[in-house]
Amino acid sequence: MKRKYSMHYHFKVHKEDDGFWAECIEIPTCVTQGESKEELFQNMQEAINLCLEEPVDSIYLAPLPKHTIKCTSSIVEIPVAPEIAFGFLVRYQRIRHKLTQQQAAEQLGMKNIFSYQRLERRCNATLEMISKLLTLFPKLPINQVFA
Repeated sequence: MKRKYSMHYHFKVHKEDDGFWAECIEIPTCVTQGESKEELFQNMQEAINLCLEEPVDSIYLAPLPKHTIKCTSSIVEIPVAPEIAFGFLVRYQRIRHKLTQQQAAEQLGMKNIFSYQRLERRCNATLEMISKLLTLFPKLPINQVFA
């Protein structure tokens, strides 16, 4: 059974003589191109994942996807990889709560900041850690990671 991801961003696709290019509607600085639609689709997935997987010390808060955007022939939904979506949502909540990574690590009972930083990167969190995260960030929308 193919897994369906529920965190999607929207890209507007543009056709040109020598291929295609696309821009993310929610994050205008996220753009990519491809010679074919298949290549463009792969590049859009890579672009959104790279855009959301920011440097550990970043304080930039990318916007969440807009669920009101409708798909058309030129607007497509691009899924975010679950491990990227999870880390992004944890970072999003930490920044919204005005916590540093060190403060979040301490409130979660972690021994060092590096353990916390892994949560904001590609991480496979345990159920115990997810429970702690939900205590610290009650509005953490983990349901957006998987459908």
